[in-house]
Amino acid sequence: MKNNKFIKSGLALILAAMFSISSCSDLLDEPLQNQIIADGTNYSQSENMILLLYGAYAELYSLQWESFPIISVRGDDVTPAGDQFPLTETDLFRYDRSFWMYNSTWLNLYTDILYWNGAMEEIRKYQEAGARAETAEQYIAEVKVMKSFELLQLARLWGTILIPNSSQPSDLFNVELSSFDEVMEYISSQMDEAIPNLPNVHPNQRSDIRGGMTRATALAIKAQANLELKNWQEVAEATSEIISSNQFALEPDYYQLFKVPGKLNRENVFEFQYSDFGTATGTVTRYLWDFFGPASWTPTVAGASQGWGFWSPTTKYIKFMLDRNERTRLETTVIFTPDGIAEIESDPNYSNLPNWISNVTPDGDVFNNHPRYNFMSGKHYLPSTQLTPGRFSYGENKNLTVIRYSEILLMHAEAIVNGANTSSISATAAVNLVRNRAGLGPVSMVTLETVLDEKFAEFGMEWGIRFYDLMRYNRGSELNFGGRNFQQEFNKYLPYPLEQQDILPQLTANTPQG
Repeated sequence: MKNNKFIKSGLALILAAMFSISSCSDLLDEPLQNQIIADGTNYSQSENMILLLYGAYAELYSLQWESFPIISVRGDDVTPAGDQFPLTETDLFRYDRSFWMYNSTWLNLYTDILYWNGAMEEIRKYQEAGARAETAEQYIAEVKVMKSFELLQLARLWGTILIPNSSQPSDLFNVELSSFDEVMEYISSQMDEAIPNLPNVHPNQRSDIRGGMTRATALAIKAQANLELKNWQEVAEATSEIISSNQFALEPDYYQLFKVPGKLNRENVFEFQYSDFGTATGTVTRYLWDFFGPASWTPTVAGASQGWGFWSPTTKYIKFMLDRNERTRLETTVIFTPDGIAEIESDPNYSNLPNWISNVTPDGDVFNNHPRYNFMSGKHYLPSTQLTPGRFSYGENKNLTVIRYSEILLMHAEAIVNGANTSSISATAAVNLVRNRAGLGPVSMVTLETVLDEKFAEFGMEWGIRFYDLMRYNRGSELNFGGRNFQQEFNKYLPYPLEQQDILPQLTANTPQG
């Protein structure tokens, strides 16, 4: 976990280890703040400018485990199954502004943003000292995409937020709060600045930083921001450009898309990358997948570690998928325990489940009963058989998918059903591409309801997409299940973390949220 002191002397956001190295690419394995900071940086050594970019990516990929559930927990697709009572309360829309995970997520995201501001400041110094302008502009564009992605998450969580434009934490005292719409407009304009300077290739075709930011990544984040603004034509144009590029395609094997074979897949527009470098011991970069893992299982590979058991699909989502005769996406998204199967079958409407529903995964891992949960997330599951021999940590060597081509297609469809014109494919064609991959028959007509249902099915357990879709259309009443009482006016945004209100006076003056 990152240091949670937001204002502190010696905050090492800046920036570069300017020393001779034999392999720059090795620095992708470690955040820059873990490198030795040399005095008197020689900005005329242009070859060192890329170190800043490597550090920026390392900062992005170091997203802490607690940030993802705070971003993602409030939809009707997922519920927390762990022992963090305030996280369960968050899922029930009873918010505690003193909950440590709120404060930690705020700090995690803002620390990243300040770091990236510093990286851009330092890259400019290299450019002024003679570094190739085109290269410097590309690096800055990549960092802008990272920053915009996390600003999007902050605004979705807290609505009215700060947009810092320097690397100095003290400057936050002088930044005015920006409304949700202002943040989305800022993100869209930042992506307009970034897009011309980014490589126009699939991320897996980048020769310098494989899997790094591309024109399509920026277009996707621009589309997400304009979706929130309901600027439908902007969404349609951004998604049309991605679709027409022919750089992306849906992966036929939905199950493996979220496993090791899915790393740098043609479907992935944006993903966080991790690796054990194919060795049994030594250096490893990994997300803390333990949060999602089973607290009780019998893995095919003896010795494979269990997890914490904190992330569970809802019965509402499971029954929704069964009603649609889904197999491909349900089997991938939901892992059943014996008690989970019994829970579903206890409803007379679902007493005869398909015989493929089992507590044994296609890779032979057995998920046992546990008192905290009846179901687990299959999208955050790595089969024990895919662990590198000699590695046993849960999920090790698995990437974290952020934006997929299917989201591009369904955002495109959403914009069109809301009145946008398209220069690529129709809403019906976009939806049917996604349905076809899921093994479902085509639809002849697409409405907003069709699109939202397809997104619910496609993105269960991923990045809170379902919750933010419902918020966009004031459909919070659909979250009133299992004793929940959602009130759009009060529950759309989280309250500011109490610790931040004690530091930043702007937040105290804007307390009605939550």
